Amino acid sequence: MALTVESIDLSARIKDKDEYHSRQELAQMQMLFIQRWMHENNREAIFVFEGCDAAGKGGSIRRLIERLDPRGYVVHPIGAPGAREKGRHYLQRFWDRIPEPGCMGIFDRSWYGRVLVERVEKFAAKEAWKRAYDEINAFERMLHDDGVPVIKYYLHISKDEQLKRFKAREQDPFKAWKIGPEDWRNREKWDMYEAAVDEMFKRTSTDYAPWHAVSSQHKWHARVTVLETAVAVLKRHFDVKVKIPKGWKLGGD
Repeated sequence: MALTVESIDLSARIKDKDEYHSRQELAQMQMLFIQRWMHENNREAIFVFEGCDAAGKGGSIRRLIERLDPRGYVVHPIGAPGAREKGRHYLQRFWDRIPEPGCMGIFDRSWYGRVLVERVEKFAAKEAWKRAYDEINAFERMLHDDGVPVIKYYLHISKDEQLKRFKAREQDPFKAWKIGPEDWRNREKWDMYEAAVDEMFKRTSTDYAPWHAVSSQHKWHARVTVLETAVAVLKRHFDVKVKIPKGWKLGGD
């Protein structure tokens, strides 16, 4: 079955709080072990987070890095390119952010903006965003062939759930900065964005850098899925055995 937005099971959830915490903490401990191995062996990894507005990308990233050594990762919040960046190839600013040996690079939005927002909002010419699929595949293939796994997530929620979260953000003084006129305008183009995402899945979900579509309708499910997927992919890519050292215990600060 082809991966599409429609095929994402939004009913997926974790109902039990204890299960959520135990699975999250175990995966976080495994991630810390893998991070230590990466540091000792000078290996890098890249994480890409895409998804509709309010899908929980930030929350999932926080849980991914929560127990990691902060010296071993960099989170890149990607916005619109600046004046200098607009005069260069759109991939240049991402090449500049490739992680150093032993580190992880985490992209909160990414080069896929070329085939998503720039396509829908017509910031890029049709010829440019159509050409971008092959450029992106080549970019990710070069990284993979150089030993750098590219782990790509697309977090999705329903349009009704998005509306609920938008309204909640407007009422929360700690989250009000996350919502603005642009977010509301994007909702009006929901169907156009879904069509762009479907083509992105079709054209750029490769054997060396597949898309991991995550239902974020229920946040606990999304956070655990992101963590457990990261552990599984990194273990397989690096062929590393994750054996929790004796004396390490779940829980604690």
